[in-house]
Amino acid sequence: MLKGIINNKKREISAEDTEHLLKVGKVAHVATVGEDGYPYVIPFVYVYEGGNKLYIHIGNLRESHFWSNVKANQQVSIEVSEMGQVIPGKKYACHSALAYSSVVLFGKIQHIIDDVKKEWFYDQLWKKYGDPNWKFEKEGYPALPKTELFEVEIEKMTGKLSEALSH
Repeated sequence: MLKGIINNKKREISAEDTEHLLKVGKVAHVATVGEDGYPYVIPFVYVYEGGNKLYIHIGNLRESHFWSNVKANQQVSIEVSEMGQVIPGKKYACHSALAYSSVVLFGKIQHIIDDVKKEWFYDQLWKKYGDPNWKFEKEGYPALPKTELFEVEIEKMTGKLSEALSH
């Protein structure tokens, strides 16, 4: 099985650098598979603080494509990347290369119904994505009952870096 194997070892980054990239990344592309066997990928904001847990959420959409797939199959794959420059090839366009860093992980997802954990998630989410200067009329999270929180237990995680020096 090739799950989580990086063939080009010179692009593989350390576990520490992989975790750092996952912590600071902004968009996680989460892949699920439905009962029909078709994959489905959707972008999420997320919280990752290290270790083997990553958190994502949806609104109260209990009949969404994502939610339906998660109910059918708890296995997920997640990709987070940062795109760098496209470096043109010297002789041919097809020798051009993309500079990037990426993390790919595999794990199992589970639904979290604990309101304390949901509050923690929102607190962490706003620390990561929010602006300290934002002012809200009221405090708290009144949409908590309409929030579906998911915890991904990471089984395998790899990171890559391409400086686009060669194809």
